[in-house]
Amino acid sequence: MLSEQSAATVRATLPAVGAAIGEITERFYADLFTAHPELLRDVFNRGNQAAGTQRQALAGSFAAFAAHTVEHPDDRPDAMLSRIAHKHASLGIAPEQYAIVHKHLFGAIAAVLGEAVTPEVAAAWTEVYWLMANALIAIEKRLYEECGGGGRRQWEVVERVPETPDVVTFRLRPLDGAPVREFRAGQYVSVRAELPDGARQTRQYSLSGAPGSDLRQISVKREPGSPTTPEGEVSNHLHARVHEGSVLELSEPFGDLVLDSGEGTPLLLASAGIGVTPMVAMLAHLAATGHRAPVTVVHADRSPAAHALRADHETYAEKLPDASLHLWYEQEAPEDAHTGFADLTDVPVAPGTRAYLCGPLPFMRAVRSQLIEKGVAPADVHYEVFGPDLWLAHA
Repeated sequence: MLSEQSAATVRATLPAVGAAIGEITERFYADLFTAHPELLRDVFNRGNQAAGTQRQALAGSFAAFAAHTVEHPDDRPDAMLSRIAHKHASLGIAPEQYAIVHKHLFGAIAAVLGEAVTPEVAAAWTEVYWLMANALIAIEKRLYEECGGGGRRQWEVVERVPETPDVVTFRLRPLDGAPVREFRAGQYVSVRAELPDGARQTRQYSLSGAPGSDLRQISVKREPGSPTTPEGEVSNHLHARVHEGSVLELSEPFGDLVLDSGEGTPLLLASAGIGVTPMVAMLAHLAATGHRAPVTVVHADRSPAAHALRADHETYAEKLPDASLHLWYEQEAPEDAHTGFADLTDVPVAPGTRAYLCGPLPFMRAVRSQLIEKGVAPADVHYEVFGPDLWLAHA
């Protein structure tokens, strides 16, 4: 809980900090990577840094936490903190790294805001930072304990399956032959790859296979880049250089977009593009456990040929006794699918539905709005973002 004096100071200075947070985070990352170049090389996503999305995510989460803390002093934004902590745990973030971040973040705040950062202001915002940091450290400690320490293991690619021209599925087994820890449908692993320049970059990929297997399965979309975003370093590396017999470093499974409902709970699983991967794992789990309540499956893609894991998506849905499948394709939609973008206007949604979303942010925003209009409780709409979570940054 924030002290009353600090809460008053943060409330008074939040507009000024919020207005400058973009400049502050840009200065922060520049200073951080100058002092610790190994963090950019081996921890932070260089593509997100180049595109500026990581800065937006940090700004959004820190500002949102500060605003929530002063507006709701007796309540903690655990959903936001949990999502961040799972990402941090998958990367192996350690408690001592928070002190490094504090040093450079508050150096950037002082540099950007100048004389406005009085000792009182600095103390108040330091209190906010450590409230957030210590909450994350505690959650991450629990996550590490639950998975036996959180270390990475080496996994050998035993099968490589082209799904579409841009998506490849890799099936892997542990090189050491030790038992494979169970995961929950919807979780992801961090994959560390050594790139040609020696950098050891890490990316998260959803586990797209059914839980309970001794293999890990990930389905990777190659990100070609655009005039405004760089191509995906790791995804292109995996597509071009990783084949059967290759060895990758994988983290234990993490992620909080997991099925958490009773057998009688109606579900809606909505995805777009490569966001299909956690949904296929969820459908596999539901089919294996005999889920009998209604399951509404929604997916949007460019075309049927671009729909990764399409056969699995359809097959698992067909195995459920009360499932409906709704597909939208921008091009070449067959007779049993819709043409255009996903639109839930005519999709029946059962009372008490719990929804899980994964895909581009505009898609998830649109689906969430339609679900709430149909009576789904906001607390029952859960989502996963591939990459920095910009939902808060653009809220």
